[in-house]
Amino acid sequence: MPAQRSINPLDQLIVSMDKALRVIAGVASASRPTPAAHADDGQLDEAEQRHSAGLMRVNHVGEVCAQALYNSQSRFARTEEMRQQFAEAGREEEDHLAWTAQRLAELGSRPSLLNPLWYAGAYALGTVAAQLGDARSLGFVVETERQVEAHLNSHLDLLPVQDSKSRAIVDQMRLDEIAHGAAAQALGAVEVPLPVRGVMSAMAKVMTTTAYYV
Repeated sequence: MPAQRSINPLDQLIVSMDKALRVIAGVASASRPTPAAHADDGQLDEAEQRHSAGLMRVNHVGEVCAQALYNSQSRFARTEEMRQQFAEAGREEEDHLAWTAQRLAELGSRPSLLNPLWYAGAYALGTVAAQLGDARSLGFVVETERQVEAHLNSHLDLLPVQDSKSRAIVDQMRLDEIAHGAAAQALGAVEVPLPVRGVMSAMAKVMTTTAYYV
């Protein structure tokens, strides 16, 4: 059996930069149809439409950050198994990126103007997590997905009841995030220390509050 060809660091850098530019530019393709396809298009007044758009912009930013995290964690993972795991999770998360971008357009809105900043910050966090070893990097995934799940649950409460399309997308995202966290846990994740969890939560709060408007 021929030996598996390793990717040299320059190739990895080029691939990583290409992914970053595509995400920031809003180039994303979904492998699954949007969950909103068969949802009723409820009538929203101007305030409700603006509110839904703000929440979906936050969700889109979350997916920009997810792409950055999985991109960096895949690049700096210690083993090929972990690289493949992070890369596959990133591909699944790209569905969310495409779905939320499409819904934003339907709501007459746009992604966050600060997406390059969000991406860079998340990439740096993923790089730090990866340097701590695969088990701690997986633990970072578990905690991230736990916080994202809680965040999406809150959005199901905050979205207008009649905005069935946004709600369908958020609910499917929630289910996917639970699955990603469980997969990382099964691979041997080490629990993130409480102080780090607090910092992650505080940073997420800054991001979600800002992205709602900008």
